Amino acid sequence: MGLLDNFEQRLDQLVNGTFAKAFRDNVEPVELAARIQKEMDTRAAIVSRGRTVVPNVFTVELAPADLERLDPFADQMRTELAGVAQQYATEQRYTFLGSVDVRFTENPDLTTGMFTIRSQAHPDSSGSRRSVEPVASGEVTGHPRLVVGSTSYPLTRSHTRLGRGQGADIQLEDTGVSRAHAEVVLGLPVVIRDLGSTNGTLVDGRRITEAPLHDGARVQVGSTVLTYRDV
Repeated sequence: MGLLDNFEQRLDQLVNGTFAKAFRDNVEPVELAARIQKEMDTRAAIVSRGRTVVPNVFTVELAPADLERLDPFADQMRTELAGVAQQYATEQRYTFLGSVDVRFTENPDLTTGMFTIRSQAHPDSSGSRRSVEPVASGEVTGHPRLVVGSTSYPLTRSHTRLGRGQGADIQLEDTGVSRAHAEVVLGLPVVIRDLGSTNGTLVDGRRITEAPLHDGARVQVGSTVLTYRDV
């Protein structure tokens, strides 16, 4: 039995009863979960050797009548579908940037039995944000990282901001660094993007607006030089 067959069989065991009650056979539960699987496969981004990031927030848009019909079962469905996504990610060795969150919303342009799914990789679906915790550069993090001297900053978020301001994920005490100076965006490839800083962002000595990062790339913001490592 193939991976998709296993996935469908597991999904059927988890959600078929609830979904059948909610939608009265208008939407197949395997179809909905298979679409979540497809979102993960389609939007998978290799950010380093052995690490592939996939979306963790899935917004399911339903016709008004279907959303109303689902309402009594919505919490259970969210939990069950999130569990299926987590199991599939484990099988495929995918990585989430944050906890898995499945949401249901109304789309008046859809007819009964139709649905669409939007997805995104979000570091924290609750919306809170904390600074990146530095670790000793000799420690193995399992994530791409920026290294300054003996300190490493693991890059575990879809967007990591560098700057002098309190809103920066990596705060740099450097008067030549703008409050919101640059950001590193995980993807294929990983890129760094200048955020309109006063003194600019340099990669390997060249001023950039946006540029891909390779292992060993030297990023300069103000007088601070960071080395990018992809493992």
